[in-house]
Amino acid sequence: MNQHTRFNLPLCLKVEEDAFSHAEEIVTEYLPGIKGQKSLVISEQFLIDLYSEKIRDIQRDFYDAELYTMGNAEYDEAVVIAKRICMEDIKIVIGIGGGRVLDTAKYAAFISKAVFICLPTTLSNDSLASPFAVLGTVNQNRKTLPCKIPTAIIVDTDLILNAPIAQTLSGIGDTLAKYTALYDWRLSAAAAGTPIDDFADGIASLSFDSVFHCDEKNLKSKSFIRILSRALVMGGLAMEIADSTRPCSGSEHLFCHAIEEYYPQLKISHGVGVALGSIGACVFQGRDESRLMEVMLEYGIDMNPMSYGITKDIFFDLWRKAPETRPNRVTILNSTKPDRAWLDEIYDRMCETAHEKSQ
Repeated sequence: MNQHTRFNLPLCLKVEEDAFSHAEEIVTEYLPGIKGQKSLVISEQFLIDLYSEKIRDIQRDFYDAELYTMGNAEYDEAVVIAKRICMEDIKIVIGIGGGRVLDTAKYAAFISKAVFICLPTTLSNDSLASPFAVLGTVNQNRKTLPCKIPTAIIVDTDLILNAPIAQTLSGIGDTLAKYTALYDWRLSAAAAGTPIDDFADGIASLSFDSVFHCDEKNLKSKSFIRILSRALVMGGLAMEIADSTRPCSGSEHLFCHAIEEYYPQLKISHGVGVALGSIGACVFQGRDESRLMEVMLEYGIDMNPMSYGITKDIFFDLWRKAPETRPNRVTILNSTKPDRAWLDEIYDRMCETAHEKSQ
């Protein structure tokens, strides 16, 4: 076990219908001391336009909170926001949005030592509960920065049900990719001769199991939204306990990082990118990928690389460059160097299986 004596946990996690309408009431039940404190709501323009009435109500409920409209999810902008929080003596930061907004708000709250309240509008990845923020730096590069897990997480099932299905599929992909991430983490620990944190490993495994073995695969079902919400939060808690992204990020994430860094023109979400990567990673790890791919297809994730403009040449190049995206991260790619013929075979298998299931 890791020698952690302390780790942070959210004070509350609420997954309810119309939860945003009484977010202040939920939070003050657990944190009565924040009542009346100066607050800042952070979101982005299209969400402010889409949910204008809800956001105005949240501003009013949180003591006439100011509203900050963020641009790109960049490190520099997070620092600018943090400076404003400090200079204006703001005590509460409320992030309303998807992963980009939540990571920016989370990091700004962390460096300014403000309370962070997370109000996700999608379930696209585990950023809603992770102790890390992924922010842009220079030349399309994104950096994973340690910060603090949210103090409160409030999921409004009504909003999530109205979010684009593609966002929910991304969250499912990010969760199912823990199958290969956990294997790589154990592999890395064995190579270093250090034990992994069993508690973090167990929670990340529960996150995966709750979605992989779920009988309810209706993405418009409130019961499934509750399951996925908790699975993503469990992923965040696993990272908090391990003090690392390792329980949730392995070679499949390196594949996705290669897409983001070398082929940013490809239109594919983070969660679906790691889902595609997990198929190749599973094969490299010497495991049967067929059931994992089958479950992803059952949920409706398109596992055909061609659907995203990933040709065989690009697929080969992505796996070739994947280890370069995080040189210090030990994964199966350190001991396995997939050649072109092997990658072409995996690519063909993914295309054929996706085509068969779509018939």
